[in-house]
Amino acid sequence: MHTIDMELVEMTLDVMKYVLGRISSTSPELGQPKKAEELKKLVGETITDKGIGGEKAFNLFKEVLMKATVPIDHPRHLAFVPASPTRASIMFDLVTSASSIHGAYWMEGAGGIFCENEAMKWLVSLTGLPKNAFGVFTSGGTAANLSAMVAAREQWRKKTENQNRKGLIITSVGAHSSIKAMAKVMDVDVHLVDTEDLMTADFLDQKIHSLAIDDRKRLFAVVATGGTTNAGIIDDLLGIADICGEHNLWFHVDAAYGGGALAADSVRHLFNGIERADSITIDPHKWLFSPYDCGAVIYKDPEQAKKAHSQQGSYLEIFKDEGAHGFNPSDYQIQLTRRVRGLPLWFSLAMHGTDRYKAAVERGLELAILAGHMIGKNPVLELVREPSLSCVLFRRKGWSPDDYRNWTYKNHREGLALVTPTKWKQGKNHETVSRFCFINPDTTEDDIRVILDSMM
Repeated sequence: MHTIDMELVEMTLDVMKYVLGRISSTSPELGQPKKAEELKKLVGETITDKGIGGEKAFNLFKEVLMKATVPIDHPRHLAFVPASPTRASIMFDLVTSASSIHGAYWMEGAGGIFCENEAMKWLVSLTGLPKNAFGVFTSGGTAANLSAMVAAREQWRKKTENQNRKGLIITSVGAHSSIKAMAKVMDVDVHLVDTEDLMTADFLDQKIHSLAIDDRKRLFAVVATGGTTNAGIIDDLLGIADICGEHNLWFHVDAAYGGGALAADSVRHLFNGIERADSITIDPHKWLFSPYDCGAVIYKDPEQAKKAHSQQGSYLEIFKDEGAHGFNPSDYQIQLTRRVRGLPLWFSLAMHGTDRYKAAVERGLELAILAGHMIGKNPVLELVREPSLSCVLFRRKGWSPDDYRNWTYKNHREGLALVTPTKWKQGKNHETVSRFCFINPDTTEDDIRVILDSMM
């Protein structure tokens, strides 16, 4: 399989042509998913005894399978939390894969890990954490949150009386679903502060004091949110830091989406208090223009994480030369085998400079404010709440949940845009509304206008 032949050379040229075309386009086709049965009928058997050949396989991908995906970087993809990797980071993602670097240990991946660490230094600097704080790149926010909470629980379990207790964490109703998911993996309980708006110190304090005595003994961490994915809401980080200090609790900030806004001078003050966190999650593949998958977990005291996550292998101990010993990313998060997923971010930062990143994040904030003004001037539209970070929740007066869904399907089917409904408030009183999330600096005022006009 490793023999270099002409087919491979030709395929490399075809791939590079495709990549050049893809990254030079600011408005790729807005594809649509198809049922597996339909795709199977269109492409037939692709995994065979003799192979179908690179040209046929690649053409099937380009002409059929790629069109059954929704590109995350389309300027009118404003649903969920989209992404917009820089062209430089996409190109270097190819280099990262072609270089075959194992990113778990310095011994194998020193050069690549060095680059990751340079990018990580910039990320850490945005948080304002103390001098020795540092972090590592993960597959995303779920892995980062899980890694942080495992470190928190191990710290808590140092006390003998906690070793056999089932842990408990507190977060808010508006927190990301990954908090509950990682708690299941850890087998810890989650208690929710009942607010979909920002979790304040008072709300948190009331929740702690409402716990039974045994539950208070099981409480080891609080997870605050630095920008909810639904509405861009930032919890009262300063107040929560005070409460965590008072009760000796691990203070974690899930800023997977909102953390990119730390680079924006205009809203940096909204995150005051994040510098007091014990750990922070930020996803560069969301609002810092990296390709999937690139999350990050940052620790105020990395040694606490190392005690929880470090793995030992006797086969590694034979390397005695000085150059083989350095920062091992596997020591600070749950994954052992890993690619150097921070490498595309490093290259893009090195190429463009951090000022370009700051400007691109500011553009997302500007688009949200602009959309808010346009909605406010429209007689049949109404803001649900003022835009927060790059999220805008709004309603079309008189619409039912079915109206929102049908509008979404129609726009997607016609290739106009992907904007999905969401729910504001939970329980019996929830309301179906529409939502923009602006990440892509290539999105224009005209894009917003066209989407809003389609609701008339």
